[in-house]
Amino acid sequence: MAETITFFVDKLSNLAVQEASLFGGVEGQISLLRNELEWISLFLEEASATSNDGRRLKLWMNQIRDAAYDAEDVIDEFIIRLEHQRQRRLQNLKFLRVVLPTCVIFADKLPLVHELDGRIKEINVKIEKILANKSRYCVENAMMPSGAWSSSSPNEVVTWGEKRLPIVEEADVVGMKDEAEAVKQMLLINGELERGVVAIVGMGGLGKTTLAKKVYNDPDVNRHFQCRALVYVSQVYTIRELLMGIANNVMRETDHMRNMDENQLGNEVCKYLDEKRYLIVLDDVWSIQVWNGLCLYLPESIGSRVLITTRNQQIALDAYAKLYQLCPLGEKESWELFLKKTFPTGSRSTISQVECPAELEDVGKKITGKCKGLPLAIVVSGGLLSRKEKTPSSWEKILRSMEWHLSQGPESCMGILALSYRDLPYFLKSCFLYCGVFPEDCEIKASTLIRMWIAEGFVQARGEETVEEDVGEDYLEELIHRSMIQVVKRKWDGRVKSCRMHDLLRDLAISKAKDSKFFEVRGNIFAYPFNPRRLIAHDSQNISQHLSNCHRLRSLICSFHIPQVNFWSCLRSAKLLTVLDLTLTADPDREIPEMKLPKEIGEFIHLKYFRFLGPDKTRFPWSIGRLINLETLDLRDNFNLDIPFSIWKLHQLRHLYLGAPTFFRMQIRDQRCFSSHLGIDKMTNLQTLYVGQHGWVVRRGLPKLTQLRKLYIYGPNMRSNSSYELIFPSNLVELILNRCGLKQDPMLTLGKLPNLRALKLINNAYIGRKITCSSGAFSRLEFLRLRDLDDLKELIVEESALPSLKTLQIYRCYQMEKLLHQLQKLKSLQQVKLEYMNHSLIEEIENTKGEEFDKIRLITSIT
Repeated sequence: MAETITFFVDKLSNLAVQEASLFGGVEGQISLLRNELEWISLFLEEASATSNDGRRLKLWMNQIRDAAYDAEDVIDEFIIRLEHQRQRRLQNLKFLRVVLPTCVIFADKLPLVHELDGRIKEINVKIEKILANKSRYCVENAMMPSGAWSSSSPNEVVTWGEKRLPIVEEADVVGMKDEAEAVKQMLLINGELERGVVAIVGMGGLGKTTLAKKVYNDPDVNRHFQCRALVYVSQVYTIRELLMGIANNVMRETDHMRNMDENQLGNEVCKYLDEKRYLIVLDDVWSIQVWNGLCLYLPESIGSRVLITTRNQQIALDAYAKLYQLCPLGEKESWELFLKKTFPTGSRSTISQVECPAELEDVGKKITGKCKGLPLAIVVSGGLLSRKEKTPSSWEKILRSMEWHLSQGPESCMGILALSYRDLPYFLKSCFLYCGVFPEDCEIKASTLIRMWIAEGFVQARGEETVEEDVGEDYLEELIHRSMIQVVKRKWDGRVKSCRMHDLLRDLAISKAKDSKFFEVRGNIFAYPFNPRRLIAHDSQNISQHLSNCHRLRSLICSFHIPQVNFWSCLRSAKLLTVLDLTLTADPDREIPEMKLPKEIGEFIHLKYFRFLGPDKTRFPWSIGRLINLETLDLRDNFNLDIPFSIWKLHQLRHLYLGAPTFFRMQIRDQRCFSSHLGIDKMTNLQTLYVGQHGWVVRRGLPKLTQLRKLYIYGPNMRSNSSYELIFPSNLVELILNRCGLKQDPMLTLGKLPNLRALKLINNAYIGRKITCSSGAFSRLEFLRLRDLDDLKELIVEESALPSLKTLQIYRCYQMEKLLHQLQKLKSLQQVKLEYMNHSLIEEIENTKGEEFDKIRLITSIT
């Protein structure tokens, strides 16, 4: 609740500074509103840190929140109306565009300013009455402060740059050694010739997923199976999505696979797996229909296994699976896990290295006992206490609060999770709740999540030198440290690449969001009254008829099958949108020649985050250039996009992802507006660029993008001229070249980039036989991946090249026959990962004698 007010106060302050000319006539009322809300925000921060959920306090807080929402809507509607007035003026005075300014003159905006003044006055009066009710109905008496709760400020979150102690990752959870060994033996047993099924069964929060991943990543399992795949199922799924998840794990992804229907894709997967010894992990299965639908495409290969995790034992029996019943942790294992989480001394520390002060041991074991052996409850409790003072009084307050929560209902785990949510600093609560907008068991891209947080206003830069994206990463790491979010993958530099939310924590987030009207999750049935702030509608069939009532809507995250009658015309009422995430799927049996987005899309001038995934051949309108506040435009998973050149007017863009291929449209009158490089050189705020098939971008436009940190180039157009010079901005940190078909060795140019730390050449990005890293090249490169370079035979590392390289990954470069002696020259190397390589190369690494080669073998993983 407090975060809602705080975010709006910050927004109001920024607007007052940036748009002083707009609000000059109502400065007094806006200043009064801002001052009141600042005091209210402080009060709500204290209120959110109480253990009392009294009806009086909740009602009062809801009324304050609604008043702040009203004020935000009034101001944003005023800005929209001013922009529309400016656009109409431009249309009427095109012939005088050179002479007249493009702003709205004061006489034009005077009626709007007068109206705004009146509406802000009404809201100020409303807030005064609500504040009076606080004393009249003794709301203060409803507050029962507790020193156990967090009062951190956003600036107190540990930053990524500081040395943070490693947290306990899932793979390091104690008490599962015996369980993992038992499941592993069930998978590796050689007695069965046909495909076998093994099921891990247990209640929510027991660690079924953790155990499955521990076994999946075991070196013996890795060596035994020729290919492996792990996919999350959950309650909402399609067989095609699961097949695509398997395909992405075991096969080289191809463009045509995305357009296959279930049967075609299933046959492709079956063909690939045939005669291979494979392992498929299906995590969180809720229905036997999952197995019935998938087993048709999983061949009866000798020694292959399918590992299922489920809460329902009957599913395991119906799949004829060998059963492994996972039980709660014992007292000893529970205490060990609690200590590792509460007193982190390093992710690889043993229990003998973790000590609990004697004065805390008794209360600590009482807290652990309340968790009843559930690993999820234990790590969440430990994460909470790791942020508290290590004193008996502090821990006893937590124990009393835990007992109060557990007394409210029979679900002990949910009570403990609710306690940890209440302890979150106010600025992290909205970030945590927002994770609930994603589907159950969804693997969430960390970059996507953080950019949505930023668009919503949840993340604020700490100073002029700190970008919001870095602050957002710190917020995510804090939630991970508290075990409220789980890491799925980390990037080459240790930052989070993707994460997920345990389904029990997601249930908690949805429950709290509904209670505070933070967002609404809807399927096909809508409840009334219905005017949400944020709406999540996955696979909704009738969303259009209800959008016309959602005039307060700020975020819409939805997916549906097209055609959806009147969707765009109904969406026009939601003109205050800041986040729009649309996934549109077409009926496989119905051909849609081209989808045209309406020009009304340009009316959402407050939009900051726009992700769109639609059918092939999607055409965007010229009005997209009016989205002047857009910071993230994500079209990366689309094919055959038709985009107007007006996109280059979006100078606030920080992250631009274009599909491949993308076709750009230019009207004759606009040619002179883009004197060079199609205007991309004007987008100087870009930090991330994903672009396909456009050599013009590389040749001219990139060097002026001084903020660009990550560049992904996809497509074969670069091969048309094998000798042109590659030109990249010197500030580039990460570069990915995919299917570029370069004929000349790109390392001579790339090795000169002074700040490049990660380089990936994948899917025949280079079609030559030799790659040479020259002497002194790649002075800061830490990560190098070479994948699916079909013609590559040799990697040459000259003296003093790659002095900082820590990780080298080479996948499916079948022509390479030698590598070991080149690895000797990489003095900083910490990890080598080889997958599906030439047998002679593997034999060289495994059999060459010598102490130096023994060291290399210790850091080398071979699949």
